[in-house]
Amino acid sequence: MADVEIRRIGAADDHLLANVAEDVFDAPIDVAFLAAYIAAPGHMMVLAVCAGQVIGQARGMVHLSPDQAPELYIDNMGVTPARLREGIGGRLLDALRQWGHEAGCDYAWLGTEADNIAAQALYESRGGARSQMVMYEYDDGAGIISQ
Repeated sequence: MADVEIRRIGAADDHLLANVAEDVFDAPIDVAFLAAYIAAPGHMMVLAVCAGQVIGQARGMVHLSPDQAPELYIDNMGVTPARLREGIGGRLLDALRQWGHEAGCDYAWLGTEADNIAAQALYESRGGARSQMVMYEYDDGAGIISQ
């Protein structure tokens, strides 16, 4: 089994996403979306790469507020099912949090599904504290919101 490298992605690294293992992302990579993501200030992505293939990813963004210090919002993580339980998710999470800390974030937060027991175990193993929260979703794809 080849070594897994954890890499911070920048504009020069977009070629790495041409070879992505199954279920690392929720949908296929759209090159225009990828370019916009990489170019956006405060957006961060770390990749787990093995033998030239992306086998995991974690991404987040620096959330700015007028009344609070910057915080890291961890938006998404994924590891190909064939490589689960090898510590890759933990390494991705650690690397993303370190990058956030370097960007001035001393606080990070994320959400996961209530039935995603493996993810919850990972986050708690890295010192995460469970918080009670209610989430609301809006599917605004139908058009303009009117009042």
